Amino acid sequence: MNLALFDLDHTLLPLDSDHEFGEFLIRHELADGVTYRARNNTFYEQYCNGTLVLDDYIAFTTSIWRELDAEAQAALQQTFMEEVILPAIHPQAVELVERHRAQGDLLAIVTATNEFVTRPIADAFNVDDLLAVRLERDAEGRVTGRIDGVPSFREGKITRVEQWLSEKGRQLSDFGRVSFYSDSPNDLPLLERANDPVATNPSPALETVARERGWRILRLFA
Repeated sequence: MNLALFDLDHTLLPLDSDHEFGEFLIRHELADGVTYRARNNTFYEQYCNGTLVLDDYIAFTTSIWRELDAEAQAALQQTFMEEVILPAIHPQAVELVERHRAQGDLLAIVTATNEFVTRPIADAFNVDDLLAVRLERDAEGRVTGRIDGVPSFREGKITRVEQWLSEKGRQLSDFGRVSFYSDSPNDLPLLERANDPVATNPSPALETVARERGWRILRLFA
């Protein structure tokens, strides 16, 4: 069996679901269009330039919806999927996942976006195994605004993949081919562990690295 790992934002999707969720909250008048957007944009810029403090971002990005009841949270997820995500899923991204599934590969989406935003997206790709940023919950099951365990971010993606495989009684070395698709230099630690690293819709910085190292470059979107 081979292993196929997929980053999500700007890799399988032509957008950043985390940032777009913030814009979605603004459009639905759940967040302020001036102060919230400014902070959301700043955090996104920090992610892109490699300076993001993920704990701070998680506290911010969950602050609007985590006080809502479960029914309201589920309604937000559904509306976000219908308005933003489903129209953005390209057939070629689905075909990429399905090609690996047809080959019998073990599949997982590995993303630095939190599980609240990404679980419905993974379901839309029919990928059961989602390694996203887990959100800490209190004794009543409410999201606290803190991260639970190791975040699937930068080097943490390696840790989370290894933990996930260990739960299945496996390790990376068990697989003849380990493919990892990503657009971002934030994912260089895991790309370097894969024996089939694929720079997918790569940022200029990642494309430079990919060309220097002879990695495959895949452009799913125009």
